[in-house]
Amino acid sequence: MTEEEPASREPKHTKFRKGLVAAFLLYMAALLYVTLLAWNYGSSYGAQGPGSRNYNLHPFESIMNIALYSDNIMDPLTILAGNIIMFMPFGFLLGLLIHSRTKVFWLVPLFACVLSIGIESAQFMFTYRVSNVDDVILNTAGGIFGTWLALFVRWLAGKYNKK
Repeated sequence: MTEEEPASREPKHTKFRKGLVAAFLLYMAALLYVTLLAWNYGSSYGAQGPGSRNYNLHPFESIMNIALYSDNIMDPLTILAGNIIMFMPFGFLLGLLIHSRTKVFWLVPLFACVLSIGIESAQFMFTYRVSNVDDVILNTAGGIFGTWLALFVRWLAGKYNKK
């Protein structure tokens, strides 16, 4: 802030950053609601039936089963793409919030993976939903795609700010 600038006025980048933080917190609240509190289609319909604890620790097993045994194309798209899309805002917003572009490459995927493992663990311990390693894989992929989008937006912003 300069001496001429009134104390009540914030620089634009500070307001933007506060907006990003608010959007990230709102997204996290929605993510935790959807993954831990809402009862979604496809929840826990395993060998033990609806409402029992199920888990899958075999990578790509449920992805393959969904692809092979779904009655229509929409079920696999909804389930698989939904897990990816659900974590894209995480990667995007966190990718914009972390200052160092080099740290964004490894921190955001790491945080997406840790968050997803935490959600899957909480689903197993506290809800009657399916805890699935494939969800961790797909969620982490969504975090990575969101990170790429954030890095692209940062590149565009830098390119247009130089003109």
